[in-house]
Amino acid sequence: MSPHISAKKEDIAKTVLMPGDPLRAKKIAETYLENVKLVNEVRNMLMYTGTYKGVKVTIAGSGMGCPSIGIYSYEFFNFYDVQNIIRIGSAGSYKKEIKVYDVYNVKEAYSDSNYAKIAANIDDKVIKAGEKLYSLIQKVAEEHKIKTLTGRAHSSDVFYRHGDVMEFVKENNLDVVEMESVALFANAIKAKKQAACLLTVSDNLVTKEVTTAEERQNNFMQMVEIALETALKLK
Repeated sequence: MSPHISAKKEDIAKTVLMPGDPLRAKKIAETYLENVKLVNEVRNMLMYTGTYKGVKVTIAGSGMGCPSIGIYSYEFFNFYDVQNIIRIGSAGSYKKEIKVYDVYNVKEAYSDSNYAKIAANIDDKVIKAGEKLYSLIQKVAEEHKIKTLTGRAHSSDVFYRHGDVMEFVKENNLDVVEMESVALFANAIKAKKQAACLLTVSDNLVTKEVTTAEERQNNFMQMVEIALETALKLK
């Protein structure tokens, strides 16, 4: 057990998939896993463990933002001996050509916050995904003929940002925006573990195309399947 997770150590798999929304964790677990067990509901942050094609996997909500995923991923890595965490979430696109429902494998994340410095003593603003896990995800997607885009994500602390963001986007070579990957990557580096982030584009800030919350919960399954198939290769 940890301050925020009531599961026993043996109830958590070595590979954890983390959607932001706890209800999305529930849907994924009930859709894809066998022998599913609810292992945490503290603060309604639902976490489930079961098997996917015979391999033990945990699906755990992370909440929104670096502080939230920072707490859960730290406790997984350091208190539960988790070896791999794949964030599976939604993102906004900064580019016209990156469209709604595109799948994006984050190679590196840019943050304008100081989370990495405070939590992991990392001075860089750009934090890379774990190379082994990132590359394995790319390989799995290719094997299953699922197109993925890749590059640099903006891991922002602010959803409703003041001013024109597009000049900032251009200066920092940003493709998409989300709110969690920098904390996850920093915690993994400090713990000497592997972390990756798979995103499905939910809206485009250029074309103004947008999906609903229900669509995000029910239709973002390609990235989930990539993540689960990756988990098989990590056994």
